[in-house]
Parts: sequence; C-alpha cells; structure tokens
Amino acid sequence: MNCGKFFAVSALAIAAGALSVPASAQPKDQVRIGLITTLSGPTGAQGKNIRDGFNLAVDEAGGKLGGYDTKVIVDDVQLRPDLALQTVNKLIEQDKIQILTGTIFSNIALAVAKPAFDAKVFFISPNAGPEQLAGKGCSPYFFNTSWQNDQPHEAMGAYLQELGVKSVYLIAPNYVTGKAALRGFKHAYHGKVVGERYVTLKQLDYAAEISEIRAAKPDALFAFLPGGMGINFTKQYAQAGLTEKIPMYSAFTIDADTLPAIGDAAVGTYQSNIWNTDFPNEASQNFVKHFEAKYHYTPNNFAATSYDVARLISAALKQAGGITNKDAFAAALKKADFKSVLGSFTFNTNHFPIGNFYVLKVVKGADGKLEQVTVKKVMANAKDAYYKECHMK
Repeated sequence: MNCGKFFAVSALAIAAGALSVPASAQPKDQVRIGLITTLSGPTGAQGKNIRDGFNLAVDEAGGKLGGYDTKVIVDDVQLRPDLALQTVNKLIEQDKIQILTGTIFSNIALAVAKPAFDAKVFFISPNAGPEQLAGKGCSPYFFNTSWQNDQPHEAMGAYLQELGVKSVYLIAPNYVTGKAALRGFKHAYHGKVVGERYVTLKQLDYAAEISEIRAAKPDALFAFLPGGMGINFTKQYAQAGLTEKIPMYSAFTIDADTLPAIGDAAVGTYQSNIWNTDFPNEASQNFVKHFEAKYHYTPNNFAATSYDVARLISAALKQAGGITNKDAFAAALKKADFKSVLGSFTFNTNHFPIGNFYVLKVVKGADGKLEQVTVKKVMANAKDAYYKECHMK
C-alpha cells in the first residue's frame, strides 16, 4: 500500500516549520487541502495527472492560493473506498483540512462525500461526478470542475447518432461510473445496441470480449476503459485487426498520457472530451507549456481540470477574503471568476459545469508523432440530466 504524502507549501511556511506543527496549532491564515487520488495500479497515471496539475497551480501562485499560505496533503487511496474513507476521516480530524479534492472514481467520491459534508469541508472534484451528487444528493459544499459522469459518453452517443451509425457494441468496467457511462451514451444514441459488456475493474486481457465484438459485427464500438485498461484493450483490438473494420469511439480510454504506451494502435480512433492540448485560449496554452516544462510529459484532461480546481480555489479565496466565512467562500466558488483552461467556465445551480464537449481524433503527423486533434464541438452549453432534482436553485 502506497500512501505517500506530498506537501506543497510556500517557502514562508517551510521557514516557519509548518510541516512539524500540530494541526491544532496551524497558522490561522493557512489553507489546508487534502488531495486524495489513485496513484498506484493500472489507473495510477490519471492520479499522477491530477496531483501534478493541482500542484502546478499552487507553485505558480508561489505556494499561496489567493494569497493564503497553502498546505496540500496528497494521499494515494488506490481504488479502495474503505481506504478513502479512512484517509478522509484522518484528514478531517487530525489534519483539519478545509478543502478536499483529487477524486477520479465515483465510488471513492461517494464513500467520502458524507464525512466531508458533515464536517463542512468543501469537496471540489476535478473528475468524479456521480449522479447522486448532481441531483438529489447535491450539496452546497460540493463542486465539480469537469462534468457529470454521463456527459462525455452522451457526447459520443450524440456524435454517432449524427453520423448515422446504425449499430454499436458497448464496453465499460463494472462499477458505478462504468454503468453511468453506457447509460449516458444511450441518452443520445438511439440506434441498435448489439452488445453491452461490463468487465472487471483493472482487467487487462480482453480476448473474450474482442471475440464477442467480432461476432456481433457492429458498425462501431464505444468503449470506456480508463488508464491501463484502455492501453491494453486498444492494442489488443488493433492486433485483432478490428480497428479499421469496426471503428473505435471512446471516452477516457485514450488520452495524452496513455497514447505513448498505446502507440500506432490508437491511430484513427475517436474520443470525446471537454478539453484538448490544442485549445487556443491563453490559459490553456500557458498551462500546457508550463506543465510540460515542469513535469516533462504531456498533460491530459485530468491534469487540466485539477489545475482548474486550484485556480478556482485561488480566485475564491481572494474574493471571499479567505475561507473562514464559509458562506462567502461558497458564493465566491459559485461565481467561478477565474481563467479556465476550457476557455469559459460557468456553474449550474447544482455546482456542476455548464460546458462544451468535443470529439478528438488520434492522428500521426508528418514527424511521426502521435497526437489528438480536436475535430468538432458536439454539445454546447450542456447541462447534466440531474440538476433539476437538486434542491439548490
């Protein structure tokens, strides 16, 4: 079990010996943030992006988000809701965090939401957006900077519907977000689903599933297989000779982080997302440049939305005069008055974004380098399907 911690603090905090000071004696104006994510296992690369994107924004602020001394405590909770709950209870009770972030997987987010809300800790997710927290279980303490889980998959469903694709085969992991993914896809796609397979989370061998896809003969495949799952599936799918016969469309199966490991097997595949490295706005271009200079790899959407979380917090701290007045801080968060890598950013009444979704394609340039290029916008100013169930108006 790797539960290593990384502390991002200002030089002033280090000089004051902040790391060795008990939580009860922490400086009054210090903002304490717990970042729980998945840093080990097949999906560890996503957690690495989450951590690095957030810490880049803290570093750019000189260790002082919104001008306030900032302490970030990073914990690897793997893919274990029980470990996440244990970790968050410790972060709340011992470390006295005021903000929780970093969640990728919705089973983790759902496991820690109640203790965070009960303690009046702001929970700002860069990724996980389960329907429960978008609808009836929404909270004034929960915000999300990416999407409600169904939406990226709904976007690809809309694209295949627009293309006139008559039949598809669907594949996703057997957990809450995997089920939400395929449900979201079917919100917008109304053709024939010839197969729907849920696989084991962390599964790496897809011979049986690929045989099923070949036999089903769909016009297209839609896959949601994050991290190492996507690397292995995409390579095996291409090795089986199916990429050209049954085009592969996906969400969070192929991204800038996994593309080097997948290689040419990804060429010609399509992905849905809210962001890409080729976005022309200044905030996005600066983010990519600074991220690559600092970490020596290309950021994916997880890094981008986590970077946005930190910049959102920074803007809200500055506007609210800190975090002591929780109502003022919540109101400042909701204003979202910061320069997002997405180009524009607005929260809906349930504290989920009203956003745009795009289709990307993997191509190989003249220099032989693989990259994702933005093909088109498929959903504009999209609201999730659950916001009307939220009590916040």
